[in-house]
Amino acid sequence: MIFDLHTHSDASDGSLTPTELVSLAAENNVNVLSITDHDTVAAYDRISDGYCSSVALIPGIELSTTWSGRGIHIVGLNIDPASIELRRGIERQQSARHVRAQTIAKRLTKLGIDNPFDAVLANANGAGIGRPHFARHLVDIGVVKDVATAFRKYLGPGKPGDIKSGWGSLDETVSWILCAGGTAVLAHPAKYKFTTSKLRLLLDDFVTAGGRALEVVSGPQDPGVTRRMANLARDFGLAASSGSDFHHPGLTWSAPGRFAELPADIGKVWDSW
Repeated sequence: MIFDLHTHSDASDGSLTPTELVSLAAENNVNVLSITDHDTVAAYDRISDGYCSSVALIPGIELSTTWSGRGIHIVGLNIDPASIELRRGIERQQSARHVRAQTIAKRLTKLGIDNPFDAVLANANGAGIGRPHFARHLVDIGVVKDVATAFRKYLGPGKPGDIKSGWGSLDETVSWILCAGGTAVLAHPAKYKFTTSKLRLLLDDFVTAGGRALEVVSGPQDPGVTRRMANLARDFGLAASSGSDFHHPGLTWSAPGRFAELPADIGKVWDSW
């Protein structure tokens, strides 16, 4: 079976509607899917009762937080989207996201780019604004040739658009997931490019906060990375999760379900569901 437990719809910074995302997952033979939009569960309010029955949906979310001065993402799986505590946390996160977007817009304006806030807000179409929205706007107005260049020059780590403040703390974000009856998963750990010792410190704090799983496979990745993440999961007693981190069609490296299987000898996050 294929479990893709990390994907995004246009309820945050993806480009497919939730129903379109489920349909694409079915085409790619995904059996179990979680739509884990950034700081929102709005996708689950928009999926009709007639969605593709061949794909089992696990409600999820991806929450932003800051740890040791770095932006960290925590995925919540098998949550109750109606949880009052989670909804309160989402309101706080969305407020922070709006303020963050205004700050990014001001910083880009200082670099000679016409204030992009209104255009980005319109393009987000009601979704919480994220850096990918700014990246696509910079491509649209010809400032950069593609999204990757936008992040490399303006929005990535250490760049003017890299705003980390305002999010709930690691303890808070994990607690919102737990209050919603879900499992907290540290998302795409290899992408933070931490040293092994620093990643272990993060995992110490994550486990102390109530984290119970690690995204051992995040999209196509080197088998050596998978082995290293699996070993860390074992060391910290964490279950393993997997996902594509899909955002947009046409990017074959992040298509739903297109990633390697988890190691057979490690506990899976879905084993306890």
